Amino acid sequence: MGHSAPKIATIDGIVQEIEAILGSMLVETVDHVDELSFTVLRDALPQAMTALRDRAQYQQLMEIAGVDYPDRPERFEVAYHLLSVTRNHRIRVKVSTDEDLPVPTVTHIWPVAGWLEREVFDMYGVVFEGNTDLRRILTDYGFKGHPQRKDFPLTGYVELRYSEEDKRVVYEPVKLAQDFRSFDFMSPWEGAEYILPGDEKAPQAPGAPSPAAAPPPPPATPKGEPAAPTPKTTEKKADTGAGEAANKASQVKSADAPVKPAAATDEGKGAAKPEDKA
Repeated sequence: MGHSAPKIATIDGIVQEIEAILGSMLVETVDHVDELSFTVLRDALPQAMTALRDRAQYQQLMEIAGVDYPDRPERFEVAYHLLSVTRNHRIRVKVSTDEDLPVPTVTHIWPVAGWLEREVFDMYGVVFEGNTDLRRILTDYGFKGHPQRKDFPLTGYVELRYSEEDKRVVYEPVKLAQDFRSFDFMSPWEGAEYILPGDEKAPQAPGAPSPAAAPPPPPATPKGEPAAPTPKTTEKKADTGAGEAANKASQVKSADAPVKPAAATDEGKGAAKPEDKA
Protein backbone atom coordinates (compact mmCIF):
# COMPACT_ATOMS: atom_id res chain seq x y z
CA MET A 1 0.00 0.00 0.00
CA GLY A 2 1.42 3.34 -1.01
CA HIS A 3 1.80 6.42 1.16
CA SER A 4 -1.30 8.53 1.69
CA ALA A 5 0.53 11.76 0.82
CA PRO A 6 0.24 12.87 -2.82
CA LYS A 7 3.28 12.24 -4.97
CA ILE A 8 5.32 15.23 -6.10
CA ALA A 9 6.43 15.03 -9.69
CA THR A 10 10.12 14.86 -10.54
CA ILE A 11 10.63 17.06 -13.58
CA ASP A 12 13.65 16.37 -15.75
CA GLY A 13 15.73 19.46 -16.38
CA ILE A 14 13.94 21.60 -13.77
CA VAL A 15 17.19 22.49 -12.02
CA GLN A 16 18.80 23.83 -15.19
CA GLU A 17 15.61 25.71 -16.05
CA ILE A 18 15.41 27.51 -12.69
CA GLU A 19 19.15 28.24 -12.66
CA ALA A 20 18.77 29.89 -16.06
CA ILE A 21 15.82 31.97 -14.83
CA LEU A 22 17.59 33.17 -11.67
CA GLY A 23 20.92 33.85 -13.40
CA SER A 24 23.23 36.07 -11.35
CA MET A 25 20.75 36.19 -8.46
CA LEU A 26 21.51 32.52 -7.66
CA VAL A 27 24.11 31.72 -4.98
CA GLU A 28 23.76 27.94 -4.46
CA THR A 29 21.65 24.99 -5.58
CA VAL A 30 21.06 21.88 -3.44
CA ASP A 31 19.30 18.78 -4.79
CA HIS A 32 18.67 16.28 -1.95
CA VAL A 33 16.06 13.47 -1.81
CA ASP A 34 14.12 15.08 -4.67
CA GLU A 35 13.90 18.40 -2.80
CA LEU A 36 15.36 21.44 -4.54
CA SER A 37 16.71 24.39 -2.55
CA PHE A 38 17.92 27.58 -4.23
CA THR A 39 19.82 30.20 -2.23
CA VAL A 40 19.57 33.67 -3.76
CA LEU A 41 20.98 37.09 -2.95
CA ARG A 42 19.07 38.79 -0.16
CA ASP A 43 18.62 42.11 -1.97
CA ALA A 44 17.45 40.31 -5.14
CA LEU A 45 14.74 38.28 -3.37
CA PRO A 46 11.71 40.17 -4.80
CA GLN A 47 13.04 39.93 -8.37
CA ALA A 48 13.78 36.22 -7.95
CA MET A 49 10.31 35.50 -6.57
CA THR A 50 8.61 37.41 -9.35
CA ALA A 51 10.59 35.51 -11.99
CA LEU A 52 9.74 32.15 -10.40
CA ARG A 53 6.05 33.03 -10.26
CA ASP A 54 5.74 34.40 -13.80
CA ARG A 55 8.29 32.36 -15.76
CA ALA A 56 8.55 29.06 -13.83
CA GLN A 57 4.83 28.82 -12.87
CA TYR A 58 5.32 28.67 -9.10
CA GLN A 59 2.08 30.43 -8.31
CA GLN A 60 1.65 29.87 -4.55
CA LEU A 61 3.69 30.76 -1.48
CA MET A 62 2.97 27.97 1.00
CA GLU A 63 5.21 28.80 3.97
CA ILE A 64 8.00 31.00 5.29
CA ALA A 65 10.26 29.42 7.92
CA GLY A 66 13.28 30.60 9.85
CA VAL A 67 16.42 28.71 10.90
CA ASP A 68 19.08 29.84 13.37
CA TYR A 69 22.79 28.96 12.97
CA PRO A 70 24.55 30.91 15.76
CA ASP A 71 28.06 30.04 14.50
CA ARG A 72 27.55 31.70 11.12
CA PRO A 73 28.27 35.39 10.49
CA GLU A 74 24.74 35.68 9.06
CA ARG A 75 23.10 33.39 11.56
CA PHE A 76 19.56 33.32 10.17
CA GLU A 77 18.17 31.61 7.10
CA VAL A 78 14.71 32.51 5.80
CA ALA A 79 13.22 29.71 3.69
CA TYR A 80 10.33 30.30 1.27
CA HIS A 81 8.37 27.23 0.11
CA LEU A 82 6.76 27.62 -3.32
CA LEU A 83 4.21 25.37 -5.03
CA SER A 84 3.47 25.07 -8.73
CA VAL A 85 -0.11 23.89 -9.13
CA THR A 86 0.18 23.43 -12.88
CA ARG A 87 3.43 21.45 -12.67
CA ASN A 88 2.72 19.65 -9.38
CA HIS A 89 6.13 20.60 -8.02
CA ARG A 90 7.62 22.34 -4.99
CA ILE A 91 10.88 24.22 -4.46
CA ARG A 92 12.55 26.05 -1.59
CA VAL A 93 14.14 29.49 -1.92
CA LYS A 94 16.47 30.69 0.85
CA VAL A 95 18.22 33.90 1.87
CA SER A 96 20.66 34.62 4.73
CA THR A 97 20.66 37.54 7.15
CA ASP A 98 21.50 38.57 10.72
CA GLU A 99 19.91 40.59 13.51
CA ASP A 100 20.45 43.95 11.77
CA LEU A 101 20.20 43.37 8.02
CA PRO A 102 16.56 43.49 6.83
CA VAL A 103 15.06 41.09 4.30
CA PRO A 104 12.92 42.59 1.51
CA THR A 105 9.24 41.78 1.91
CA VAL A 106 7.28 39.78 -0.66
CA THR A 107 3.84 40.97 0.46
CA HIS A 108 3.38 42.82 -2.84
CA ILE A 109 3.77 39.47 -4.66
CA TRP A 110 1.82 37.26 -2.23
CA PRO A 111 -0.33 39.11 0.35
CA VAL A 112 -0.36 35.97 2.53
CA ALA A 113 3.32 36.66 3.28
CA GLY A 114 2.23 39.37 5.73
CA TRP A 115 1.36 36.95 8.53
CA LEU A 116 4.15 34.52 7.63
CA GLU A 117 6.77 37.27 7.87
CA ARG A 118 5.32 38.33 11.22
CA GLU A 119 5.81 34.77 12.54
CA VAL A 120 9.49 34.75 11.53
CA PHE A 121 9.95 38.21 13.03
CA ASP A 122 8.30 37.13 16.28
CA MET A 123 10.23 33.86 16.64
CA TYR A 124 13.68 34.93 15.34
CA GLY A 125 13.75 38.72 15.25
CA VAL A 126 14.34 38.93 11.47
CA VAL A 127 13.22 42.32 10.14
CA PHE A 128 11.35 42.48 6.82
CA GLU A 129 11.76 45.75 5.01
CA GLY A 130 8.53 46.95 3.41
CA ASN A 131 6.12 45.04 5.65
CA THR A 132 3.74 47.73 6.90
CA ASP A 133 2.35 45.61 9.77
CA LEU A 134 5.41 43.94 11.28
CA ARG A 135 4.10 43.11 14.77
CA ARG A 136 4.37 40.09 17.01
CA ILE A 137 1.77 37.46 16.23
CA LEU A 138 2.46 34.38 18.41
CA THR A 139 3.82 35.73 21.71
CA ASP A 140 2.01 37.84 24.29
CA TYR A 141 1.95 41.60 24.64
CA GLY A 142 5.20 42.96 26.07
CA PHE A 143 7.12 39.72 25.40
CA LYS A 144 10.89 40.20 25.35
CA GLY A 145 13.22 38.14 23.18
CA HIS A 146 12.65 35.66 20.36
CA PRO A 147 11.88 32.09 21.51
CA GLN A 148 13.20 30.15 18.47
CA ARG A 149 16.71 31.53 18.70
CA LYS A 150 19.25 28.95 19.87
CA ASP A 151 20.53 31.24 22.63
CA PHE A 152 17.05 31.76 24.11
CA PRO A 153 16.69 29.76 27.37
CA LEU A 154 14.24 26.86 27.27
CA THR A 155 12.59 28.07 30.48
CA GLY A 156 12.23 31.64 29.24
CA TYR A 157 12.67 34.72 31.40
CA VAL A 158 9.21 35.18 32.91
CA GLU A 159 6.33 32.94 33.92
CA LEU A 160 2.67 33.81 34.34
CA ARG A 161 0.07 32.71 36.85
CA TYR A 162 -3.35 33.80 38.03
CA SER A 163 -3.21 35.86 41.22
CA GLU A 164 -6.13 35.43 43.60
CA GLU A 165 -5.14 38.64 45.35
CA ASP A 166 -5.06 40.80 42.23
CA LYS A 167 -7.77 38.80 40.40
CA ARG A 168 -5.72 38.85 37.20
CA VAL A 169 -2.84 37.14 35.41
CA VAL A 170 0.55 38.37 36.67
CA TYR A 171 4.06 37.93 35.27
CA GLU A 172 6.99 36.96 37.48
CA PRO A 173 10.65 36.08 36.87
CA VAL A 174 11.25 32.36 36.41
CA LYS A 175 12.31 30.64 39.63
CA LEU A 176 13.72 27.11 39.48
CA ALA A 177 14.00 25.71 43.01
CA GLN A 178 16.84 23.20 43.38
CA ASP A 179 16.63 22.51 47.11
CA PHE A 180 15.03 19.07 46.89
CA ARG A 181 16.63 17.83 43.70
CA SER A 182 19.55 15.43 43.33
CA PHE A 183 21.05 15.30 39.86
CA ASP A 184 23.13 12.31 38.76
CA PHE A 185 24.74 12.77 35.36
CA MET A 186 26.83 9.57 35.49
CA SER A 187 25.63 6.99 33.01
CA PRO A 188 25.57 3.41 34.36
CA TRP A 189 27.10 2.25 31.06
CA GLU A 190 30.15 4.45 31.67
CA GLY A 191 31.11 2.75 34.92
CA ALA A 192 29.21 4.29 37.80
CA GLU A 193 31.09 4.24 41.10
CA TYR A 194 28.14 2.88 43.01
CA ILE A 195 25.90 -0.19 42.94
CA LEU A 196 22.54 0.26 41.31
CA PRO A 197 19.53 -1.42 42.94
CA GLY A 198 19.53 -5.08 41.93
CA ASP A 199 23.15 -5.16 40.72
CA GLU A 200 24.34 -6.74 43.95
CA LYS A 201 22.74 -10.03 42.79
CA ALA A 202 24.58 -10.14 39.48
CA PRO A 203 28.08 -11.66 39.19
CA GLN A 204 31.03 -9.44 38.39
CA ALA A 205 31.71 -9.40 34.65
CA PRO A 206 35.33 -10.07 33.64
CA GLY A 207 37.21 -6.88 32.95
CA ALA A 208 34.45 -4.66 34.33
CA PRO A 209 35.42 -1.92 36.79
CA SER A 210 34.74 -2.82 40.39
CA PRO A 211 32.09 -0.53 41.78
CA ALA A 212 32.34 0.82 45.27
CA ALA A 213 30.63 -1.27 47.89
CA ALA A 214 27.27 -0.03 49.00
CA PRO A 215 27.09 1.18 52.61
CA PRO A 216 25.52 -1.32 55.06
CA PRO A 217 21.90 -0.69 55.98
CA PRO A 218 21.28 0.97 59.36
CA PRO A 219 20.39 -1.36 62.24
CA ALA A 220 16.70 -1.93 62.79
CA THR A 221 15.13 -0.21 65.77
CA PRO A 222 14.12 -2.82 68.44
CA LYS A 223 10.40 -3.00 69.19
CA GLY A 224 9.04 -4.13 72.57
CA GLU A 225 11.03 -6.10 75.19
CA PRO A 226 14.22 -7.92 74.21
CA ALA A 227 13.90 -11.63 73.49
CA ALA A 228 14.52 -14.07 76.37
CA PRO A 229 17.62 -16.32 76.16
CA THR A 230 15.47 -19.48 76.53
CA PRO A 231 12.08 -19.69 74.86
CA LYS A 232 9.17 -20.36 77.24
CA THR A 233 7.36 -23.64 76.54
CA THR A 234 4.63 -25.72 78.24
CA GLU A 235 4.72 -29.55 78.35
CA LYS A 236 1.24 -30.15 79.89
CA LYS A 237 -2.11 -28.45 79.69
CA ALA A 238 -1.91 -27.71 83.38
CA ASP A 239 1.14 -25.52 82.78
CA THR A 240 -0.43 -22.21 82.03
CA GLY A 241 2.86 -20.38 81.97
CA ALA A 242 1.52 -17.90 84.53
CA GLY A 243 3.03 -19.49 87.65
CA GLU A 244 2.19 -22.24 90.20
CA ALA A 245 -0.82 -20.48 91.64
CA ALA A 246 -2.41 -20.22 88.23
CA ASN A 247 -1.68 -23.88 87.54
CA LYS A 248 -3.55 -24.97 90.70
CA ALA A 249 -6.45 -22.67 89.99
CA SER A 250 -6.83 -24.21 86.53
CA GLN A 251 -7.51 -27.64 88.15
CA VAL A 252 -10.52 -26.39 90.14
CA LYS A 253 -13.83 -27.07 88.37
CA SER A 254 -16.62 -24.61 88.53
CA ALA A 255 -19.90 -25.62 90.17
CA ASP A 256 -21.76 -24.59 87.03
CA ALA A 257 -19.65 -26.82 84.80
CA PRO A 258 -21.79 -29.43 82.92
CA VAL A 259 -21.40 -33.11 83.82
CA LYS A 260 -20.12 -35.34 81.06
CA PRO A 261 -22.70 -38.11 80.34
CA ALA A 262 -21.64 -41.74 80.80
CA ALA A 263 -21.21 -43.89 77.75
CA ALA A 264 -23.86 -46.62 76.95
CA THR A 265 -22.03 -49.85 77.94
CA ASP A 266 -22.77 -53.39 79.20
CA GLU A 267 -21.50 -53.72 82.79
CA GLY A 268 -19.21 -50.86 82.23
CA LYS A 269 -17.00 -52.91 79.87
CA GLY A 270 -17.33 -51.27 76.52
CA ALA A 271 -20.19 -51.01 74.09
CA ALA A 272 -22.67 -53.91 73.80
CA LYS A 273 -22.28 -56.20 70.82
CA PRO A 274 -25.28 -57.17 68.73
CA GLU A 275 -24.82 -60.92 69.40
CA ASP A 276 -24.82 -60.28 73.17
CA LYS A 277 -28.31 -58.74 72.96
CA ALA A 278 -29.81 -61.55 70.89
